[in-house]
Amino acid sequence: MKRILNPSILSADFCKLREQIDIIRGCGIQSLHFDVMDGCFVPEITFGTPVLKSIRDYTDMLIDVHMMVEEPERKIESFRKAGADRITVHAEVCRHLDRVVSQIRELGMKAGVALNPATPLCSLEEILPELDLVLIMTVNPGYGGQKYIPYCAEKVRRLREIADRRNPKLSIQVDGGINRETIRSALEAGADDIVSGSSLFNGDMQKNITDMIKIMEEYR
Repeated sequence: MKRILNPSILSADFCKLREQIDIIRGCGIQSLHFDVMDGCFVPEITFGTPVLKSIRDYTDMLIDVHMMVEEPERKIESFRKAGADRITVHAEVCRHLDRVVSQIRELGMKAGVALNPATPLCSLEEILPELDLVLIMTVNPGYGGQKYIPYCAEKVRRLREIADRRNPKLSIQVDGGINRETIRSALEAGADDIVSGSSLFNGDMQKNITDMIKIMEEYR
């Protein structure tokens, strides 16, 4: 199983964003995680398509968009035009989840679905074979820098067991409170796409990223 580290630019210093992307890319990272918050589904507001387009114009790295927004179907096409490669929407806000996943796919992107910590896996029972990725939130969405919720590791483990039967190529992403200690719990449970923000961007970025990659290599 190939495991990847996916830096969340929610924790970046936007006055130094170009420099920080260069550091990320220089460490061999090939993707950026882009947290979109609308102030409705979650309390905070982050950034949108103008920021994404600026990043797209600067780099060919995979741009992984996590939409923490109400009615994501209204915004998917604009994010595709801005340069998104993969879009993940929340099951909790999609009344017609199959339609939204199909919309993402029809626009030429990979499709993911995110679940909040308390949302059960059974909500994806029917659509799981159609997905490229499932994001298991390991904090409640809306803020950076929260503490990892330990019981989410068991949720990742159960999802991996189900996916091995129904969608072996499924990528399992975790997001929230991932640092040098909690990453091991996520990896041991079966996650292969590790989103991390403040633990990468705070302090010596190159060392932080290198340390996390070394831990991940223990699980290859």
